[in-house]
Amino acid sequence: MKYSIIVVGDELLIGQVVDTNSGWIARHLRPYGWTAQSVKVVADDAHEITRAIDQAFADTDVVLMTGGLGPTKDDITKATLCRYFGGEMVLSEATLRNVEEVLGKRGLQMNPLNHNQAMVPSSCQVIQNTVGTAPLMWFERDGKVLVSMPGVPFETEAMMRSAVIPKLVKHFMSDVEVEYRTFVVIDFSESVLALTLAQFEEQMPDFVHLAYLPKPGIIRLRLSGIHADKAVLTQAMDSLEAQLCELLGKHIIAKADKMPAEILGDLLRERGLTVSTAESCTGGNVAHTITAIAGSSQYFIGSVVSYCNEVKMNVLGVEREVLDTVGAVSEPTVKQMSQGVARLLGTDCAMATSGIAGPGGAVPGKPVGTVWMAAKYGDRLVTDCRQFPGDRARVIDRATTHVTLMLIKLLLDE
Repeated sequence: MKYSIIVVGDELLIGQVVDTNSGWIARHLRPYGWTAQSVKVVADDAHEITRAIDQAFADTDVVLMTGGLGPTKDDITKATLCRYFGGEMVLSEATLRNVEEVLGKRGLQMNPLNHNQAMVPSSCQVIQNTVGTAPLMWFERDGKVLVSMPGVPFETEAMMRSAVIPKLVKHFMSDVEVEYRTFVVIDFSESVLALTLAQFEEQMPDFVHLAYLPKPGIIRLRLSGIHADKAVLTQAMDSLEAQLCELLGKHIIAKADKMPAEILGDLLRERGLTVSTAESCTGGNVAHTITAIAGSSQYFIGSVVSYCNEVKMNVLGVEREVLDTVGAVSEPTVKQMSQGVARLLGTDCAMATSGIAGPGGAVPGKPVGTVWMAAKYGDRLVTDCRQFPGDRARVIDRATTHVTLMLIKLLLDE
């Protein structure tokens, strides 16, 4: 099944807000064998919205629309859909009660604009928004479906999971089986990995596809299989997975679509280990990626953001002589930082970073992007120095990923 996505909002076209809904929708419908035919961003303009719907329905039977359902005058999606599908705007008592309940949980009072959100086209089926005040609307015409959803990402994601995806799957039952296998691969460039797997790809059955999904520091390999016979599909996928594992060996650090911090968390949890971080140039970002994962309190103890040398010396125990001779951005410094935070917080593992994120701060021999990193597990300690390209945010992000991978490899090499 192919579908179209329409994202509505002037704020998206001027770059004030970034569209994350379309990517989320595509990722979460893919396991059902559904693929996005197109993604179109349009302004809060009735003519543009109508034209986008016409084009989407010409190409696909399902249109998923987000945005333009707020209470303010610039949100015109609901009125435009009413004109497109016919009918009139009517008060939905169930929606009104839902809006009152949502506002009540937030400690807010109903106002006329909130009340207007309970007005819906008579031509739609309403799907109550349990996490927001804008109702979702399901329209049908000539066997085609349009679902209009809020533009607020957490509302779209929650309602897609709980209501929209189950309703879509039930309405458009698929007669094929779909299966995915994802592998996280390290220490390869995309081109070298493609060359390594060239023969493997040539021998794959035509109902299986291999996709390369690179991110800084890692490549996610995704096997996608579609077949009418589930047994045939599973057997083929099992065989291909075994071949990939044999070809890539220790370069595969996870058999799931997970980011490095999640993979690290799994390893620490499984082994009953704890971790801490000592960060300079990353400013706590390594700790942030770890604690963004639910349940990280089982293994993450704490962090010391030692941005200035006094904290490195007085809290982490970095020797003044080291800082005076080789400087903060050096191998001896990150070694002592990782040892110091592990000792201070009593953890089994530790990571440390010190570098020049830019745009200023470069010194002879240490250009912008230079980062020294250390990973420690028990008595074993490894270090690495990289010069990461890009702006400040990219350097911090790359250093965060790299030092996390260093500790992952240290744990896997045990």
